[in-house]
Amino acid sequence: MSRLPTFCSRLGQARQAARRLTSALLLGAASVTAYAPLGWFPLLWLTLGGLFTLLITTKTKGFREGALLGAAFGFGLFIAGVSWVYVSLSLFGGMPTLLAGLATVLFCCVLAAYPALVGAVFVRFSPSLWWQRSLFFAALWTLSEWLRAWVFTGFPWLAVGYAQVPSSPLAGFAPLLGVFGVSLATALTAALSCETILRRINHARWSPWCPAVPLLTVVMLLSGGGLLRNQRWTVAQGAPLAVALLQGNVAQDLKWRPEKLNESLLTYYRLALDNPAQLTVLPETALPAFLEQVPGDYLDALKKLAERQQGDLLFGIPIGAQGQYANGAVSIGISPEQRYNKSHLVPFGEFVPPGFAWFLSLVNIPMSDFTPGNSKQPPMRIAGQKIAVNICYEDAFGEEIIRALPEATLLVNLSNVAWFGDSLAPAQHLQIAQMRALETGRMMLRATNTGMTAIIGVDGTVQGVLQPYTRAALRGEVQAYTGATPYVRWGNWPVIVLVLLLIAFLRRRNAVSSEAGD
Repeated sequence: MSRLPTFCSRLGQARQAARRLTSALLLGAASVTAYAPLGWFPLLWLTLGGLFTLLITTKTKGFREGALLGAAFGFGLFIAGVSWVYVSLSLFGGMPTLLAGLATVLFCCVLAAYPALVGAVFVRFSPSLWWQRSLFFAALWTLSEWLRAWVFTGFPWLAVGYAQVPSSPLAGFAPLLGVFGVSLATALTAALSCETILRRINHARWSPWCPAVPLLTVVMLLSGGGLLRNQRWTVAQGAPLAVALLQGNVAQDLKWRPEKLNESLLTYYRLALDNPAQLTVLPETALPAFLEQVPGDYLDALKKLAERQQGDLLFGIPIGAQGQYANGAVSIGISPEQRYNKSHLVPFGEFVPPGFAWFLSLVNIPMSDFTPGNSKQPPMRIAGQKIAVNICYEDAFGEEIIRALPEATLLVNLSNVAWFGDSLAPAQHLQIAQMRALETGRMMLRATNTGMTAIIGVDGTVQGVLQPYTRAALRGEVQAYTGATPYVRWGNWPVIVLVLLLIAFLRRRNAVSSEAGD
């Protein structure tokens, strides 16, 4: 009987731990609604603030509980937000259902390691003062997102900064510090909002004005971001340019069948014929064959269509050379022919990492071993513009996009997100492109196979978009811009140096305070 109280106590602790982990998991999953297509961006301040609350109320100062809470939040976020990976592996990649599900879960577990690291370090070393721990949490979260953006070639999807584009006042920080600067402001807003609520609940132990201090800081952050939204960092250049972005809506499971090649060629020729423009853009691998295999008379016909408008046509196509092939884009028209080869390839989708050749036997993904292009390719000089071309996944990496700036006057993305079906992926990808436009002060044109084909303004707003899974062309007039935002000039380094200095400063202050207490 003497062991019964101990057993009951441990059972109670286990139940409480399970409830806290479940809460973290649900908070992470709920965070997905802050991103496109729903875009309930203020909700992220509450969900991320909820994780902050769980972390500051841990009873121990060890790594374990913080790591578990961070991992639970991260797994909830990614399993709800990027589970479309399963679609590409199972439905289009041909991987057995069970294996595809397991691979998706493992992928989300790997991504959850970054929030787990935040939780572990925060609980172990968190300062006691409210403003210090808020800054510490925001700095750690931002650093973890930056690490996730480049470790193992990077996967920056669902960085919390993306959820703030284009409507949140915090998006105003994007031209200064990029997406990670917006993430820093978002995490700090979440932590300070939490501190405001906690101090209000515990008002008996604090003077009445205490809750107003973190709240005032939140107001200053939002006001500062809002004021920055009105700042224009770049200037318009020249006359507007007539463009046509073609969306062929070619089914992914049929696209690469040889007998369907002529149908794809005819689809895009008719769209180009019916929608004349100075700049016509086709999606990634719109022509599903090697450039050398496309009939010469077909390319001549496309070129003549562009020449009639005194413009150029840009299309995505695999380009083979010396036994290797690249995921490329080619321009034809009044300007000399130019090419761009995708440099940042998708692991397992476009190249196989060393030691994973066995993966190819489990999936059926055409063109899954591309050769990367040069990381520094000049802008294309077409349609009277200098165009920074990027292909699909590349626009998720802001510091790579700015390599062509400030020389480039326009951003163009060629994508094929049909691999992920009718999921959250197309809307999330569009939101990422909106961030790139806001960071660079350039308009972004997106031509996709199945959606979302769009024209994005320099303020990150969508000026026109096609309905997904329709065969159509998006026509409009776009403006070239010159100049450089602070982010174009300095990239991610200012915000990374800032968070590292914050972490070092707060750790030192905490260490000094601990020694003084001893």
